[in-house]
Amino acid sequence: MTGKTRGLAFALSAVTIFAGQDVISKHLGIHYPPIFIVMLRYWAFAAFVLLLAARSQGGLAGAARTSRPVLQIARGVILVVQIVIAVHSFALVGLSQTQSIFAATPLFVAALSVPLLGERVGWRRWTAIAIGLFGVLMIINPSTDRLDLALLLPIAGSVIFALYAITTRLASRSDSAMTSFFYTGVAGAAAITFVGPFFWTPLAPMDWIWMAALCCTGISGHYLLIRAYDLVDAVTVQQITYVQIVLVCILGVLVYGEVVTLNMITGAFLVISAGLFTIWRESRKARARS
Repeated sequence: MTGKTRGLAFALSAVTIFAGQDVISKHLGIHYPPIFIVMLRYWAFAAFVLLLAARSQGGLAGAARTSRPVLQIARGVILVVQIVIAVHSFALVGLSQTQSIFAATPLFVAALSVPLLGERVGWRRWTAIAIGLFGVLMIINPSTDRLDLALLLPIAGSVIFALYAITTRLASRSDSAMTSFFYTGVAGAAAITFVGPFFWTPLAPMDWIWMAALCCTGISGHYLLIRAYDLVDAVTVQQITYVQIVLVCILGVLVYGEVVTLNMITGAFLVISAGLFTIWRESRKARARS
């Protein structure tokens, strides 16, 4: 098996695990405060990050060394806020609609990179962004008699994750990937620990098993994703992550009886197509600059 084939296998395994993680997150998010659930999950994630950093070249001190500590800490806080919103959205909106809207994240990244990174976005990508946002409108279907305000949650989550992606780009200009990964876990865990204990809720015995499964899926999924990035270029991995949307929609229907409407399917197709084009176009621009 070639390195690229193994990388693709790692990426597919990671997104499959993340799809299962979303299903577990919805179950726990329905019955317990999402902030509490995410705090427990982050404690396990931070332990994994610390272990990985300790085994890396330079150890913990090397991983923690950064020339932009405020930016790195902000990244960690932004991501943990996004995950809390995602779990809320899974519970209130549903897996299918949430993940379909989250597919618009690359479009928000492209749009926000203009004011925040000073990048230029041509008419092709602006067209893709417009088409993708029209797809989001189809998913939320504002033409219905009563618009569900809870649908603002996945939109906010997608925008916030786009901010996380942009701050990660900024951090990568001066810090290593290990340093960024270190602050993602440690800063996020520290931030949510300030508020999470106020939402502490006793877990039912069976739900401790689900909580352990949630932590294990998070750790194993991130490990496989790291291995995938070591063997395959980032653009390919980004494209494979769209498989997660399909898997989550299938699981949402099978496990929770969610209804996937024609509007959602058409909107998700437009969002995914526009997102894939945006990723491809950005990769071409990056190769042209290098």
